[in-house]
Amino acid sequence: MSDVLIRVRGLRKAYGERQVLDGVDFELRRRECLVIVGRSGSGKSVTLRQLNGLEKPDAGSIIYDGTEISRLEEPQLYPIRRRIAMLFQSGALFDSMDVFDNIAFPLREHTDLDEPGIAEVVRRKLAMVQLHGIEDRFPSALSGGMRKRVALARSLALDPEVMLYDEPTTGLDPVTSAAIGRLIRRTEQNLGMSSVLVTHDVALARTVGHRLAFIDRGRFRFLGTWQEAEHRDDPKLGAFLTGTPEVDDAD
Repeated sequence: MSDVLIRVRGLRKAYGERQVLDGVDFELRRRECLVIVGRSGSGKSVTLRQLNGLEKPDAGSIIYDGTEISRLEEPQLYPIRRRIAMLFQSGALFDSMDVFDNIAFPLREHTDLDEPGIAEVVRRKLAMVQLHGIEDRFPSALSGGMRKRVALARSLALDPEVMLYDEPTTGLDPVTSAAIGRLIRRTEQNLGMSSVLVTHDVALARTVGHRLAFIDRGRFRFLGTWQEAEHRDDPKLGAFLTGTPEVDDAD
């Protein structure tokens, strides 16, 4: 079995005349968390949405566990999306459903479990994100951190092989953000998942990431370990990681 789970080559995506991705190349290994950082509008979330077919690239290839998925039609993507879950920036919970039904939704849609079986999975997933006894509460009654945890529980309902995280700590205070980071790291260690996480939160990136990708002008300007990043002679990368004013260059 190859150590590489997802291989991306030459990924390009434009919106009108704006070229957002301009030849992105990377690999996601099994049981690793790859963190993608970069300025707002640099293409982080666009990259993420290509990986499960929410958007199709203009050019390039995405090979998931031996299958080229970038040109698959919607019906062909269904089994892939059962293996690749996504935690959206907003959480994307259904406001009209209580916590139980939010987490049960993918189970009812994609499995043959009976209601007692679904209830058991919901209980286990809530325990996994350290929430208990809130099944009958609605998203509007939850704190921001609790909504993120419920959204994570729902994302884990089908036992995915890969998790995609889109800015999971946006809108949270530093203490709650740190708690979400620890939860993500612990969950991935326990389940042995691979993941791609995009964020502006350097503290979160350091908590969860095995490798770091820095996207700039539609390409990965850097891709490597944290130790390599800290020793890289790149003013733009250094400025982002330290939160200092960014330099302008012609590279």
